Amino acid sequence: VWQGRMTITWVVKKTTPSTKVGLTFASVGKVVAIKGVSGRAAKVTDLVPGLRVLEVNGTTVSGAKQACEIIRKAPVGDIRVTTGGQHHSAVRISEEKAGFTIGQFKAKADFILLTQVDPSGLFPDVPKGHFLWSVNGKRMKTVKQAVKVLRGEKSLAVVVVRPEDLGYDLGVLKPTLMKTKPIEGQKPGTSGLRKKTKVFMQKDYLENFVQSTFNAIRARGTNIVEGTLLIGGDGRYFNKEAIQTIIKMAVANGVKSIWVGQDGLMSTPAISATIRERGPVWKKAFGAFILTASHNPGGPDEDFGIKYNCENGGPAPDILTNTIYENTTKISKYFSCSDFPSIDLSECGLTTVKSFDGTSKQVSVEVISSTENHVTLLKSIFDFNAIRGLLNRKDFSMVYDAMHGVNGPYVKKVFVDILEQPETVCLNCVPKDDFNGGHADPNLTYAKELVEIMGLDRKGTKIDTGDKLVPSFGAAADGDGDRNMILGTSFFVSPSDSLAVIASYAHVIPFFRSQGGLKGVARSMPTSGAVDLVAKDLGFDLFETPTGWKYFGNLMDSKAIFKGTDYTPFICGEESFGTGSDHVREKDGLWAVLAWLSILAFENSKPEDYDSKKSFMSMLAFEESDSSKPLVTVEDIVKRHWAKYGRNYYCRWDFEGVEKAGAEKMMDKMRGDAKTNTGKEIGQYRIATADDFSYKDPVDGSVAKKQGIRFLMEDGSRIIFRLSGTAGSGATVRMYIEQYEKENIDMVASEALDGLVKVALELSAIKTYIGTDEPTVIT
Repeated sequence: VWQGRMTITWVVKKTTPSTKVGLTFASVGKVVAIKGVSGRAAKVTDLVPGLRVLEVNGTTVSGAKQACEIIRKAPVGDIRVTTGGQHHSAVRISEEKAGFTIGQFKAKADFILLTQVDPSGLFPDVPKGHFLWSVNGKRMKTVKQAVKVLRGEKSLAVVVVRPEDLGYDLGVLKPTLMKTKPIEGQKPGTSGLRKKTKVFMQKDYLENFVQSTFNAIRARGTNIVEGTLLIGGDGRYFNKEAIQTIIKMAVANGVKSIWVGQDGLMSTPAISATIRERGPVWKKAFGAFILTASHNPGGPDEDFGIKYNCENGGPAPDILTNTIYENTTKISKYFSCSDFPSIDLSECGLTTVKSFDGTSKQVSVEVISSTENHVTLLKSIFDFNAIRGLLNRKDFSMVYDAMHGVNGPYVKKVFVDILEQPETVCLNCVPKDDFNGGHADPNLTYAKELVEIMGLDRKGTKIDTGDKLVPSFGAAADGDGDRNMILGTSFFVSPSDSLAVIASYAHVIPFFRSQGGLKGVARSMPTSGAVDLVAKDLGFDLFETPTGWKYFGNLMDSKAIFKGTDYTPFICGEESFGTGSDHVREKDGLWAVLAWLSILAFENSKPEDYDSKKSFMSMLAFEESDSSKPLVTVEDIVKRHWAKYGRNYYCRWDFEGVEKAGAEKMMDKMRGDAKTNTGKEIGQYRIATADDFSYKDPVDGSVAKKQGIRFLMEDGSRIIFRLSGTAGSGATVRMYIEQYEKENIDMVASEALDGLVKVALELSAIKTYIGTDEPTVIT
């Protein structure tokens, strides 16, 4: 018995320039095969249809037309056709069976399949599902014909051709090449591509970006055939349709395993957690498409977005997003399995889609729990028993506003199912594709229902709530669940202060305590310097980065990926209500809420003589929350922090939906005036430095420029201007104001910053460029 791969060169005579040699060809992609044999070619022994063509007259061929053209232009003489395939031959020396079963291929009447192969038969290595093309030089078209030959002759020479070489076996898995052309404006911002929903719904818009991403990740060495692609989104309008499109394109591009969040939902931090935590190892996710425009509004007339996260669970780095964008500027085709069935996303379960013959190729799409992996990870990070003890105090109450975004199911899972709290804890926890007509951005302006419940107005000022009981703790999430707002009873915690407080209390969280304590902290450049004071006091490594979570990810992965310094355990945050740690590679709103509840649980249970610097390494667990003592509140904790470290008065003014050209002119003017502004006195302030912030990554050496105009005052105050990279349309100008006070910590923030705000408006001449100096949102 002998079997193996071979190449054979067949010679067909061409007697005159116009002679037809009797060969026709078919091609699938770049694979060329002999389709028909007649005339002179039929006289060549064993030359049969189905053989894969590698060369014609010494020229490698990649298309049927090319093969025909070579023969047509060839001079009189020999036409040499080199074929390759699986050729198996054996000599039957007795009457035993050949050892395989054949059947007619339903999708093509004259094709024969090997449906079963007996490993003890004559052809143990012939794979089932392949096409039986010829026996002893005769083309086999019917089972009856083949059985007669196989049973009637002792010496058998069989030609077997892989069905995928011709595409006939793939059926719904067969890729279709779709022609397209570049569409302007597909450059990702700080966290993916965001545009109006109707823009994404235009012909080829989503497809161009997805194919450009597949091309980019393949070019950087990602093997998308192995491992799993994860897909999920925040549930906004067009989410489910986009998921089905991406599934079809993933299959066409060679992905064999896909996970999708149930109902198409999965928060951004949950996607990061699933990439990092869900196994087994051989099936782990190589990356994910996240369908979200984060805190932007949703609906048919609002915003949609898409971004790609890598195998570490974090957003694609600049080098990859730049490649994706470059690909969108020159794309000419994309691939999709247009007949691939739509997947039912409503129930968890596995769908396996096979080729027609059921053996050659298959793809699995598994709808998985949206919450399981993330919640399991959070349970390993925090002491849920201690948090439960706090929540069960009679003098403690809380409310968590998911703002009809994706975090609703996570809030219910954690607080109702696990921590056994009443459903009244959950506010607006049913995801809706337009966020119920609201703006799912967790700040004092847009989370107005929660803010009012917590006894505040949109400026963070205490209001009269009458006889209504104000909860002890309030939290809000954005559309995709990665942002958070923390509130106490009639008290607003700025994101910058929240980051600083969590860093100072990291030792009470088991995740940090069990690893020897927090090592490093980082903040985005516009975020206040409150956490800097904590880092200096407690000896943490400190980093100031551009806005964008991907910069934090590099620091977290410094050792694991880049073989550099280990900065973990690690906490980081942005003034835009984003906080997180190295448990995932995204900001995590639910993590921040549980961190605050852990701090409250600790403060309401710690011994009176507790000294964090001396005893946190030996503290194994919290005591029960002592309800006999007055409740230590969110306000108490923040004010104690200010008393120790001083207060960074801080606010951000957002000018949303302004004309982009005017905003860019304003930024260019301030950039150009940086040198002349340095040293300038304005009002009661003197500008020590005016510049355009740039950042050299200490991990990979990459440089990010034009990250924000800074005015650094001699007294430590700061004014910063940025153009946001997350707006779906128009432009958003962000103005940041910060003033540090060591002693005077009880002023109203707006009053403390009034003089610096006036300076900022004068330096920028913002009304001249964008037509207004009245912000859309103040936080």
